[in-house]
Amino acid sequence: MEGPVRRIVQPRPALPALLSAALAALLLLWPPAVHAADRTGPPRDDPAACALPGATGWTDEGHDTDHSVFQRPAGTLQVAMVFVDFPDAPATEPPATHGARVTAGADWLWYASYGKVWPAVTAHPHWVRMPRPSTAYGFARGLTHEAHEAYLRDAVTAADPGVDFSRYDMVYVVATRTAPAISFTPTYLYEPGTPGIVADGRRVRWAVTFGQDMWRWDRRLAAHETSHTFGLPDLYAFEAGTDPHRFTGGWDVMGLIAGAGSQYLAWHSWKLGWTTDGQIRCRASRGGDTVRLTAVEYAEGTKAAVVRTGPTTAYVVESRRAVRNDAGACASGALVYRVDSSVPTGQGPVRVLDAHPGSTPPAGCRPLDDAPYRPGESFTDPAAGVRIDVLAAGALGDTVRITKN
Repeated sequence: MEGPVRRIVQPRPALPALLSAALAALLLLWPPAVHAADRTGPPRDDPAACALPGATGWTDEGHDTDHSVFQRPAGTLQVAMVFVDFPDAPATEPPATHGARVTAGADWLWYASYGKVWPAVTAHPHWVRMPRPSTAYGFARGLTHEAHEAYLRDAVTAADPGVDFSRYDMVYVVATRTAPAISFTPTYLYEPGTPGIVADGRRVRWAVTFGQDMWRWDRRLAAHETSHTFGLPDLYAFEAGTDPHRFTGGWDVMGLIAGAGSQYLAWHSWKLGWTTDGQIRCRASRGGDTVRLTAVEYAEGTKAAVVRTGPTTAYVVESRRAVRNDAGACASGALVYRVDSSVPTGQGPVRVLDAHPGSTPPAGCRPLDDAPYRPGESFTDPAAGVRIDVLAAGALGDTVRITKN
């Protein structure tokens, strides 16, 4: 029998309809920037010609996501949230403080996906006791799939008398703050062909187990980890070196979770289906295109211009503005980055190109936070025959020229 439950986030947050309608009206009034070469040059390439294949067998930047492994990022996802403590670390705080922090990330993800996916989190607001001490679970970087699955199995088994797991698509397990041994927050994906975990007749295929770092990061941690179940890779460097965020800075929640402007890159929104093919301008053959980009923080308009450069590589330019989910961004402009779907998670599958590498970021900002290009500035890669020129900027986005020789 199911125990008492509480829907922490209800109702689903509404997208700002009036603001979206006003933006759509402004886009209609924004005159298109057409370059003479667009009238006489080669026809536009099909966006599919710029969609890269996955080449790592796991989370990567390829568009051919394996949905026998990864969750579809669409519609309402029913999420059970359970709270666990331990014989050596009994909880002393109410679970509601943890729950509110996690479910705020569901709100953020709803807005970041343009309302395309909603993690509907149902909290089971009481602590359930794990069968082993917190120190017995071996939480450390390099935690094996088997050890993580054993932790999740114990949590699901402990909670099962009060939770009907057959109702849920995924599970959030939240550890008490008194258990420092549960140090970080990994994502669980069921490995096909193994026994896995079955509760109430349903296999647990996707889960996030929240540890102590949930108090170091903000609400976006839930969005970051849930996005791994959709097939997105990590954009920060596993080999931290002098800066673990040297690849993308804070320009995507899959990199620096607490980044100043961490709305998903347009490439990720396209990969996940939140941005349509019709919102992508592709240049896979020789030629050029002048493209009016609407900032990725808005759902409407053209989101990215992509120049395909190889079997697994492309350059992307998108527009960023300090609005909505990116209200705290340190800079606005045309963000240029290179994508390589053959590069594994944590090794730099996306690399932002810094338009101002010698500049000092504004106070409170980090390297790459001022990376966007401004009108009159250009990026070139002579070896790949690629040039990206920023022609103009406005409140809603940027006009760029992409060329492939």
